[in-house]
Amino acid sequence: MAHSGPMTDWRKAKLPVIAFLAPATIIYTLFMIYPLLDSIRLSFYATPSGGEAAFVGLDNYRTILADPDWSATFWNSFWNNMKFFAVHMLIQNPIGIALAGILSLPQLRFRNTYRTMMIMPTMLSVVIVGFIWQLILSPVWGVGADLLDIVGLKSLFGPWLGKEGSALITLSFISVWQWVGIPLMLIYAALLAIPDDLVDAAIVDGATHFEVFIHIKLPLVLPTVAMVSILTFVGNFNAFDLIYAVKGALAGPNFSTDIMGTLFYRTFFGYQLQLGDPHLGATVASLMFLIILAGVLFYLFAIQRRLARYQL
Repeated sequence: MAHSGPMTDWRKAKLPVIAFLAPATIIYTLFMIYPLLDSIRLSFYATPSGGEAAFVGLDNYRTILADPDWSATFWNSFWNNMKFFAVHMLIQNPIGIALAGILSLPQLRFRNTYRTMMIMPTMLSVVIVGFIWQLILSPVWGVGADLLDIVGLKSLFGPWLGKEGSALITLSFISVWQWVGIPLMLIYAALLAIPDDLVDAAIVDGATHFEVFIHIKLPLVLPTVAMVSILTFVGNFNAFDLIYAVKGALAGPNFSTDIMGTLFYRTFFGYQLQLGDPHLGATVASLMFLIILAGVLFYLFAIQRRLARYQL
């Protein structure tokens, strides 16, 4: 007679868990892991004119990173991506933290209305957002000059989307306007989870709401702030749609708004007079993955551990 021991009970308990996770695991593997691995595999091959794909090792990476015809474009897109990310980190996330702190004030009226208004831009299509801001900032028929004139700053208005020095920063601000609701809601949810006893005790001791936020609330939501930061990093290095919607695949003027997403699109699919090369495109995609992976690992080992020790 079979004996039902602890090992048998453990297997019976694990079976429903595996069955529950199997559909999601299969779908994720099919649509995420397999394309990623196949893109990395594709980056190690090249197809000569009229020939079959041949293994070339790291030659494609040397071409992208060192060849004069490619390296300048790649590093330009990389540093533009870093600027794009820096604007979001230094402007979007602090604004999201500040707005979340204001919305968490118990005496604030119409809180739900403000929260809805701030989250609404995130629900708009990027194409619509790009088109609307092109109309607003147009030097010919846009209302941007009139809005600045109301506050006496009309002299500052210019064709910001048409200048090499300001186009990328302008697009970064447009992206901040659209997506600031995401860090706002994540941090706002973390603030609501803080026990009221801590806040009430500080207020009874004479602390202002600003002091409570700086010395009590903000340190307690630092893990959420760190998570928002890494999500911002990953999202910005996967960015493509806003630049493409406003400036097209050439990311003008003169590639001043070119980021790694638009570089990948032109390299893989081709654009206008540039022929597409799936192998070099896969190489750009693999480099994007390595950059994102390095950022995530830095967060896990350099930041997350410190936050965990701080919580203890």
